[in-house]
Amino acid sequence: MPYMLLIVEPLGQRASRSEEEGRELYDVMLRFADSLKERGLLLNAQSLRSDADGVRVQVRDGKRKHIDGPFAEAKEMVGGFFLLDCDDRDLALEIAAQCPAAEWATVEVRELGPCFT
Repeated sequence: MPYMLLIVEPLGQRASRSEEEGRELYDVMLRFADSLKERGLLLNAQSLRSDADGVRVQVRDGKRKHIDGPFAEAKEMVGGFFLLDCDDRDLALEIAAQCPAAEWATVEVRELGPCFT
């Protein structure tokens, strides 16, 4: 079953780290991804740039609107994800608890599936 682990970070947290600290944490996350790959559980993983680089797109009444980041109303941002192939939800939750980012962010576990159920 496919599960996505979303790394949900507090806004401004990245800016509070030195570049060296940020690189060290990134390396920890890369090693975590490698361990999941070795276990045959990892389908994909990516880090996302800050929401300051993001753009939200809305279409209302046929008119497109772009909203450039950073997004003032947001208190958190999705900083990255791990897409897993797990036997069940319990395994996905176990992996989320093992994720190093759970120590400085929130790891949200979501099963992939149709949006109408």
